[in-house]
Amino acid sequence: MANTWWELQILCEPELEDSIFWRLEDFGSRGTASERKGNSSLVKAYLPQFQAQLLDLAALALRLRQDALCVGMSAPSLHWQLIDEEDWASSWKQYWQPQEIGDRFLINPAWLPTPENSDRLIILLDPGVAFGTGNHATTQLCLEALEMRLSEVPQSFVGNAEKEPVTIADIGCGSGILSVGAVLLGAEKVYAVDNDPLAVQSTFSNRTLNKISPERLIPAEGSVDVLSTIIDKPVDGIVCNILADVIIQLVPEMTAIAKPSTWAIFSGILIEQSKSVADALEKNGWVVAALWKKKEWCCLNARRS
Repeated sequence: MANTWWELQILCEPELEDSIFWRLEDFGSRGTASERKGNSSLVKAYLPQFQAQLLDLAALALRLRQDALCVGMSAPSLHWQLIDEEDWASSWKQYWQPQEIGDRFLINPAWLPTPENSDRLIILLDPGVAFGTGNHATTQLCLEALEMRLSEVPQSFVGNAEKEPVTIADIGCGSGILSVGAVLLGAEKVYAVDNDPLAVQSTFSNRTLNKISPERLIPAEGSVDVLSTIIDKPVDGIVCNILADVIIQLVPEMTAIAKPSTWAIFSGILIEQSKSVADALEKNGWVVAALWKKKEWCCLNARRS
């Protein structure tokens, strides 16, 4: 049934949370949440029933066990059950609370009241079944990097001169959280693409939630090939929070939509994968200016050479 979901419950050591989130994302999870259980963490994940068979779940349990043993930690326990869509929607949302990220952002679940006296840029978010709630280290790294990159983008005139508007491509946009964040920081226009139609739908919804005009945030289904057909000129910035292997594959296409001054933010990269990504960038005319780390994840801040 299309409206039946697997609920996965993984009891693990807290230090394993991020690697488990990554493994679940790669497995196709449509939503994750975690809570503390004594000295352990309970990670819950959800995906449609048609997306995984029992043998797939057993293979996932084996991978989680191997990941833990490789870093000298006890193996997590994985249990699963089938639930209906209504239970799925309420199960993971009840654990998700407002979260401050970087110096300027506050991620606020759309179903919770908006803080009245916050001086932060508030991103209202309902990710639905798309990846990107702000809980994952890679999303946080990208938002922090965007904050740094766009810190000088004006919201209004500076003196008597207005700076050139900044156009950004968000490749693998997921829920649209990075696209919305870029607009709130002052980007003039963001093109957001994702191969998952549900992610594109989520980005449209979150554009509306945050009262962003359709002219400033343009979602589309597809990847860089589609992006290259809808932009009218090379972009000023690129943000790409997907998997390392996919980034390496897409680097030549991303280079083709860049100008000599374009900067880029790449994440979804495990620290041990960073050299491979950096090598691919350098072969295509990019320079990695900085590497930011959060737990076992990293974010590469790059610019054209």
